[in-house]
Amino acid sequence: MKKKFDFSSFWEKVRFKYKLLFLNENTLEEVFSLKLSLLSGFLVLLSFIIVLVILTSAIIINTPIRNYLPGYLDSEIRQEIMENALRADSLEQVIHTQSQYLDNITAILRGDSPVTQIPEPDTISVKVEDLKKSEGLTDFIRTFEEEEKYNLNVLNPSTVLPENLIFYRPARGMVSSHFNLQEKHYGVDIAATPKESILATMKGTVISAGFDANGGYVMQIQHTNGFVSIYKHNAILLKKQGDEVNAGEAIAIVGNTGNLSNGTHLHFELWFNGKPVDPEEFIVF
Repeated sequence: MKKKFDFSSFWEKVRFKYKLLFLNENTLEEVFSLKLSLLSGFLVLLSFIIVLVILTSAIIINTPIRNYLPGYLDSEIRQEIMENALRADSLEQVIHTQSQYLDNITAILRGDSPVTQIPEPDTISVKVEDLKKSEGLTDFIRTFEEEEKYNLNVLNPSTVLPENLIFYRPARGMVSSHFNLQEKHYGVDIAATPKESILATMKGTVISAGFDANGGYVMQIQHTNGFVSIYKHNAILLKKQGDEVNAGEAIAIVGNTGNLSNGTHLHFELWFNGKPVDPEEFIVF
């Protein structure tokens, strides 16, 4: 027969105190003593482990060590990385333009090119009509135009808004400015807290992600059924052009970038078949 577990006896053993003595080896005099039970010893050890975990977490969170953790990166560092990448790209373009400018001057000094008005490095440009189309590109354009000539969906895109679509709220906050076609305000402004994540309103593909003088860091996502969502004045863009995003996935961080922004907020636009629609007709903010 299986012996029944005696809880009272077990509890007495756990609470039974043991005395730990420290004696002088020469005189056998008691130097220090400590009374400790199994229960109290376990609690002391558990408390020590908890304090150690808290101290370690505090040190990691409040020191630069956190940046070495996999998958962790401060939003400020992300923004600095993006700005440095933009600066590097701009510098590369300037260097290329200045190189062309110096090559033009060298050609003029050698007599290989007639002396004409030399454009400044920051004004060198190429006109679209000066670019010659290759034979392959010309054939592709001709074939594409021929195939799409009788495509009624292209010539007359549908203006009927689809139903039963689920849109995610791109950011939490109060709508500070509403959709207004007369004032050419093609979206809504959402006053959100700084560093809050911006979510993709539907599944789609990022078709544009970059910096604009007026809109700041801007992202555009192409969705199904002819919808395009636009997110402006972001502090950081977490996705790049060509990325596939899911509905509700973080794509950017709320910010205050661009000349048309006067406070931390998200300007959100929703377009259907090339025309702006009121986002508040589809999303409850």
